[in-house]
Amino acid sequence: MEHFGSFHSSCTAMLVGKKATIDGSTIIARDEDGESGINQKTFKVFPARDYDEEFISEYSGVRIPLHGHGCRFTATPNAQENEIKGRWDEQGINEYNVAMSATETEGTNARCLGHDPLVKNGIDEDSMLYLVLPFIKTAREGVARLGKLIEQYGTGECNGIAFADQDEVWYFETGAGHQWAAQRIPDDCYAICPNIMVIEEIDFNDPDNFMFASSLKSFVEKNHLNRDPTTFNYRNIFGTQSE
Repeated sequence: MEHFGSFHSSCTAMLVGKKATIDGSTIIARDEDGESGINQKTFKVFPARDYDEEFISEYSGVRIPLHGHGCRFTATPNAQENEIKGRWDEQGINEYNVAMSATETEGTNARCLGHDPLVKNGIDEDSMLYLVLPFIKTAREGVARLGKLIEQYGTGECNGIAFADQDEVWYFETGAGHQWAAQRIPDDCYAICPNIMVIEEIDFNDPDNFMFASSLKSFVEKNHLNRDPTTFNYRNIFGTQSE
């Protein structure tokens, strides 16, 4: 339970597979526990359009070219503008009924960050939804697109990002500047994700349920980051062991 009076800031995400719900729907959700407790939101709808632009984040400064057709999508940024610049779309659903929630703040340990530091001008929470949601038709495509962008441009934060469509629910975690992994939530299961990494054993031979950075395995092996080479526990390798 979050105690707002103690000025903690900790979000929690929830992901539910289609066989774990009464009506067979998939669910992703995230509360936003900021220091003020409750932040008023604005529901926005962005129409489908053709993109031919260079996106520049007002928050991180990352510059990414966007081209091609983008579909209609929604977002729920804060109703009141704050001192932090940027889009901060937070979550939405596009016209193909793909949902995305960004993000759940996490942390990476110093060992991993020493070999792949966070990128000052990388893709951060403020812009992830805008760069991904208009251009995908499935949750799996969302994981692949965000992963490709993170590998190319890097990220300045460690985050958990949820994706869902009518069939699949995925949770995506950035583990360092360019490293990431994602796991499909089993249809008959649900997951509660606090501000720590939650993905554990990764099966590199199971593409139906795991996706990951092309460099992930070699990055860990090259830098001797796995203390137990008999397994590949993503949380133990990249995560932190404190509150």
